[in-house]
Amino acid sequence: MLDIAEELHRWVGQGRDFAVATVVAVDGSAPRRPGAALAVDTDGTAIGSVSGGCVEGAVYDLCTQALQDGEPVLERFGYSDEDAFAVGLTCGGTIDVLVMPVRSGDRARPVLASALSAAARGEAAAVARVVAGPPDLLGRGLLVRALVRSEGAYGGAREGAYEGGFGAHPELDRTVAAEAGAFLDAGRTGTLEIGEQGSRCGAPLTLLVESSVPPPRMIVFGAIDFASALVRIGKFLGYHVTVCDARPVFTTAARFPEADEVVVEWPHTYLERTSVDARTVLCVLTHDAKFDVPLLRLALRLPVAYIGAMGSRRTHLDRNRRLREAGVTERQLARLRSPIGLDLGARTPEETALSIASEIVANRRGGSGVPLTGAHTPIHHDVTAERTRAEQNWVGRIGSVA
Repeated sequence: MLDIAEELHRWVGQGRDFAVATVVAVDGSAPRRPGAALAVDTDGTAIGSVSGGCVEGAVYDLCTQALQDGEPVLERFGYSDEDAFAVGLTCGGTIDVLVMPVRSGDRARPVLASALSAAARGEAAAVARVVAGPPDLLGRGLLVRALVRSEGAYGGAREGAYEGGFGAHPELDRTVAAEAGAFLDAGRTGTLEIGEQGSRCGAPLTLLVESSVPPPRMIVFGAIDFASALVRIGKFLGYHVTVCDARPVFTTAARFPEADEVVVEWPHTYLERTSVDARTVLCVLTHDAKFDVPLLRLALRLPVAYIGAMGSRRTHLDRNRRLREAGVTERQLARLRSPIGLDLGARTPEETALSIASEIVANRRGGSGVPLTGAHTPIHHDVTAERTRAEQNWVGRIGSVA
């Protein structure tokens, strides 16, 4: 739902009633992930998508019906071998879709309105909604806002720092707020299961937690022509892009008009003072030891998502030698992607930027980088879901031992 927050926030401000359908679970191959949404207002205007076209018509009808009767509904769509032309996903997967009316006077509207407002303003927030459980709780939600820990940073919420709730069980509210805060810290959207009284006991509830966080950062060091192409593709991928170089003659807004920030400063000095997180990607294009070594010595110690450095294989070997002499460990060096990018045979700045972006996406999503033709690997990798399942299994094992 938060993926269309700006439009829905405008609808709320205009006093419109609408129904919003949100993907809450995916099994197998499907074009959209949990959190993807389609909304329909009372005039029949539709925004968003839950399947890239496969089941939009059926979901549109469900939204229209939900607006009429005021009841949320959970519907499953999947591929049918008996009738391949029936409503379903031709890609073979299954999705569960929660359709929820959002009308004036509904008890869930204030929480959703706050969540949409926060997301539309680019603030970090997470909303948790019941998607499976007792009918009186279905669709009810709780909003967690982030705490600002330092300038430009965001993090999880304090216990009790939430809006809304589920009514009868304060412990459930506190537990969900803590869990949603953990999702928010990771910038993650997904489901969790919890007992209806806020513990592992009692009837289970399934909640969808949607996180809205500021765009991840891409910091490009080195104001060269390759950087200009990388800025453009970084913006296309949704990053907040900064270009940094110590040479003012090259580091200008005129040369990088699409960058969010252009900083004239020694790279390692800038990295020391700026905020990064687990989604940040660092692209070092300077291939000059006086810039690279102090910068990478610091970068390889930071908990960022990706660190890549441009240069020939000879440059790479020399740079590694200098980094070892500067105290960088082998474990830290193993994090460095160098030469930067995937082997696409790239030559032009645009092709090189595509090569770098491809490696960033593969690293983020768990892809192999090999051609899909002839490969027996999933088309859609869900690293987040795999991590979430692993974390839940780990918690479950702790509970069974206790």
